[in-house]
Amino acid sequence: MPDRNPINSITNLLSPAEPPPYVVVNPITETPVLLVCDHASCRFPESLGDMGLDPFARRCHLAIDIGAGSLTEALARNLGVTAVLAQYSRLVIDCNRDLLDSSAFLEYGDGIVVPGNRNLSVEHRELRATSIYWPYHEALDKQIQRLSVQGPKPALISIHSFTPVLDGVSRPWEIGVLWDKDESLKEIFLEGFRDAGFYVGDNEPYSGKAPADYTVDNHGEANGLPCVGIEIRQDLIGDNRGVVRMAGVMQEIIRNVPQRLGLNGQRISA
Repeated sequence: MPDRNPINSITNLLSPAEPPPYVVVNPITETPVLLVCDHASCRFPESLGDMGLDPFARRCHLAIDIGAGSLTEALARNLGVTAVLAQYSRLVIDCNRDLLDSSAFLEYGDGIVVPGNRNLSVEHRELRATSIYWPYHEALDKQIQRLSVQGPKPALISIHSFTPVLDGVSRPWEIGVLWDKDESLKEIFLEGFRDAGFYVGDNEPYSGKAPADYTVDNHGEANGLPCVGIEIRQDLIGDNRGVVRMAGVMQEIIRNVPQRLGLNGQRISA
């Protein structure tokens, strides 16, 4: 039987002219804070075309955490801390999932079918993993090792955004603070966001205890780092004005993290 998905015949996922799988902002700073953004981009490799999706689907919340990448970059540059951001859409491969998780190559979600991910061969899944997924996670490991050698283990803050409505259900939270085994950062962020007047979910709208949170589990908890996931509702950071506002709020919280955790005894002064 012929292969029903022509994408399986692709042997080179990224061309030399395309962006790398990740970007690192402030790769040599010594501040013990590391920001990560798994779903920063809606870019598809040229070899995959549009993956059978219309323009709306290629830019919706299934393809990208809207506003999260811009927010992460703004925080990194304003605070002078290191950030690692994925450069390709989560629909190509979800860098925040275990590769054995069916949603790592999402076929359907929130009413949208992803033709380019249906009936993928094992070989093509491995191609996406070796081209995008593993280089991104290796970059995270490298920055954690670098910061840990230079001083105390860094606090890892994973930044995501969530859609206001999912499967027809409205979500009232404006911000979610996600945590699991490590609780050292949760109160800092819950308190900071609440003091700023936001309606904050404690492990809502997602739970940090769910196995789907691959990055925090495998880079944060596995390395004994203070770690937390932050989810911002997308209507709050869907444009530049919203990003600037939220960056201002989060900067004040993150500035206090090293001091509150005793990582270097002082606030971030940037």
